[in-house]
Amino acid sequence: MRAAVVVFPGSNCDRDAYHALRDVLGYSVNYVWHAEPDLNGYDLVVLPGGFSYGDYLRPGAIARFAPIMDAVRTFAEHGGQVIGICNGFQILCEAGLLPGALTRNIGLKFICKHVYIRVENNETPFTRLFRKGEVLRLPIAHGDGRYVCDEATLRQLEARRQTLFRYCAPDGSLSEAWNPNGSMQAIAGVANETFNVLGLMPHPERACEALLGSVDGRRILLPATYSTASIR
Repeated sequence: MRAAVVVFPGSNCDRDAYHALRDVLGYSVNYVWHAEPDLNGYDLVVLPGGFSYGDYLRPGAIARFAPIMDAVRTFAEHGGQVIGICNGFQILCEAGLLPGALTRNIGLKFICKHVYIRVENNETPFTRLFRKGEVLRLPIAHGDGRYVCDEATLRQLEARRQTLFRYCAPDGSLSEAWNPNGSMQAIAGVANETFNVLGLMPHPERACEALLGSVDGRRILLPATYSTASIR
């Protein structure tokens, strides 16, 4: 399987993603610079975390205009699987590839710690290796991770089961005490309508080795071995 890790000026989790995909999961991986015009030949595209273009204006607002984003859009429209992690999630929302937006954390502070998220829909390429309701332990590191959307979008996300992950307590229960950034409905990750594009704030690439405290991220990063059509 071939994976592309997109690198923007300011990306700082690109090497983490590259290591997890190549050295842990066995992908053939290439870095792809933000100015490249195409993504031909890849099975999976990862938009990593960081501070693309210094987070000027707002996170992801400038990166959405990078030449590579036209290629990401085309790749996704043809059924290619895309994962946006942290800043990558923000970029996908800014580009309109995912609904909603990521805003300042409710406490207006940068948060860096492990959190728990619950699998809400395990019938997608990104979650079919989990049980519905399974609780994962993953790290977060963000200042703008509060997911928001309008009420109509929220109803659609729920009706179409596009909310794939929610922040939760270790036992899987939902409580604002375990919602680290104040996201609406404790949303930690969402997919597009065709379930081949995923955005999430927690970092699965930092949870692929026991030495780092969790291996729960491995199964999220294995979608390219499955076709979207076979899932839905």
